[in-house]
Parts: sequence; C-alpha cells; structure tokens
Amino acid sequence: MAATPALRAIDRLRKAANLTPTKKTVELSDGTTFELWRTPLVAAERERAQKAAKSEDATAFALQLLIQKATDENGTKLFSAAEIDVLKNEVRDTDLQALMLAILSSDEETEIDPKN
Repeated sequence: MAATPALRAIDRLRKAANLTPTKKTVELSDGTTFELWRTPLVAAERERAQKAAKSEDATAFALQLLIQKATDENGTKLFSAAEIDVLKNEVRDTDLQALMLAILSSDEETEIDPKN
C-alpha cells in the first residue's frame, strides 16, 4: 500500500488559510446592530491599506482596511474611499472604532459592543 504523498508546505498553508467570509455583528451606540462580512486579512491587503493610509497612524490603517474589506452578505463593498470623510466626521467614534475592530478581530463570528 503506497503512502499518501504529503502536501507541500505552501499547499498546507493555503488550505489552512480558509479565506471564507465571516459575519461580524456590531452593536451601535444607538442600540441597533450593524452586520458586515469580511474575509481574513492577508499580507497583500495589509500592504494596500498601509499604502493607502499614507501614514503610520493605526487608525488611518484600520479605516483603510474597513473600506477595503467590509462587505454585505453578497460580497458587495459597504464603503468607498470617497466616504472616509463622512465616516470620520459624521459617525460616532465609538461606532467607527467598533466597526474597524470587527475587521481586525479573529475569524469567529463575534458581537462587538462599542460601549465596552
């Protein structure tokens, strides 16, 4: 009986990545919930967000990731780069921080409460 060939290292990493979108639920400051979907972060996305942030500021980086990665259940982006000023100036900081945290958090479905 022949032994099953071992997966190459790169194939094992790709298989383990599981880049399937996960749902995140954020409780907003008004008590309503906001749902978004996102895939796990990969290095290329991190690089694009760092470049788009044009600074070393962690909030600018997280905001770029939110713009890039937040989608609805059908994969349609929820935000555009043109909406960054609106997000920064017309959305409560606690809600925006909770949304950015949902993008950066682990892959299990989580409920993020901005009041904590």
